[in-house]
Amino acid sequence: MRVLVVGYGSIGARHARLLAGLDHDTACLTRNQDCPFPVFASAREAVTGFAPEAAVIATATAEHQRSLADLAQAGFLGRVLVEKPLFHCSGLTPPPGPGPVFVGYNLRFHPLVARLAELLAGRRIVSIQAYVGQHLSTWRPGRDFRQCYSAHRDQGGGVLRDLSHELDLVQLLAGPWARVAAVLGTFGDLGIESEDTACLLLETARCPAATIQLNYLDPGARRELLVLAQGLSLKADFVAGTLETPEGVERFAAERDTTYLAQARAFAGDCAGLCTLGEAEQTLALIDAAEQAARNGRWVRA
Repeated sequence: MRVLVVGYGSIGARHARLLAGLDHDTACLTRNQDCPFPVFASAREAVTGFAPEAAVIATATAEHQRSLADLAQAGFLGRVLVEKPLFHCSGLTPPPGPGPVFVGYNLRFHPLVARLAELLAGRRIVSIQAYVGQHLSTWRPGRDFRQCYSAHRDQGGGVLRDLSHELDLVQLLAGPWARVAAVLGTFGDLGIESEDTACLLLETARCPAATIQLNYLDPGARRELLVLAQGLSLKADFVAGTLETPEGVERFAAERDTTYLAQARAFAGDCAGLCTLGEAEQTLALIDAAEQAARNGRWVRA
């Protein structure tokens, strides 16, 4: 398959490297002079000169819609994988032209998630607690974190969007959100414009009480999911790769590339397990609702 990667920052470089490693012809649309793959300066040049069958959008969140529009205007008709979140705000829609659009919530492909889904199948979920936190200064070694898009709200930064994997996972396991209350803001001393902390309380189709905590401030790196279900208590630690169950601790080996590689295989194959456009729009609506709930100090319904 011929795959065009739009954007060659850290995440674009990962997508390109993994796709090339799977023997797909890979090219990039980028101004990055260090890109080792064939480079095109515009979508029209890429579509004409490379004829991609698929594309990965790995630009800054606020540029996703423009990148999709450029591909559509250039006549691209293949499938698209857009890095999460889909857009920086809800109400935007992909332009007509490209084929099916998927969104890169790669954490869906972690073996812990598959095991959680297996154990929870057919059970009534009582509560879910999701937590993720890591100090923003450790995200991209060698770069000033204050200059990255994460630090700037107008570029799609802030924990609600940057760490929206948890919003996707809670809904994947417990159904679509029904209502949400939230507290969020810039509470740390990072010196950034975007929110560094978000705490959400929500009800979903299958869970009456879910909490999600996201931050850029944790001096360590923590990503955990606690689930209380009918006759079952589970604790998933994505950093340690462990799942605590009533029967003991299960261990899962997952390198950093594992989920991205599985996602790349799915994208180039039958697309099974990928986050659909509708699911991604649902998560965007949840982000907007959480911001509204925080501003107004009240529940917001779907």
